[in-house]
Amino acid sequence: MREKLVYTGRRLVLRWVWSVAGLRYAWRTEHSFRTWVWANLVSVLFALGLDLTAAERALVIALGLLILAAELLNTAIEDAVDYVSAADHPLAKCAKDAGSAGVTVTAVAAGLAWLVVLWG
Repeated sequence: MREKLVYTGRRLVLRWVWSVAGLRYAWRTEHSFRTWVWANLVSVLFALGLDLTAAERALVIALGLLILAAELLNTAIEDAVDYVSAADHPLAKCAKDAGSAGVTVTAVAAGLAWLVVLWG
C-alpha cells in the first residue's frame, strides 16, 4: 500500500512539474498567452474590487482561466503542426485556425459574462 501511495505522490509531483514547464514555455514563446495573463490579472482585480457576488466573481475568474487554458491548447496545436511539417498545407492552416477560434470563443464567453454581471 505504501509503495502505491509513493508512486501516486511521485506521479502528482511530475504532473505539476510538467504543467509548470508548459506554463513557462508558453510565457516565454507566446505573446498572446502573456497578453491574456495580463488581461486576466486586470479582470481579477476588477472582480475583487467591484461589488459582486461570490458566484459572479467565480464566473468571471473561471472564464478568464479558461481563456488561458484555450491559449495553452492552441499553442500545443500550433507547435505540433509546425513540428510535423514546415510546409504550408490546408489542413495545417485549418488546425491552427480552429485552435485560434477556440481561444476567441472562450474570450467572447468571458466578455459576455462580464457584460451580464455588470449590466445584468
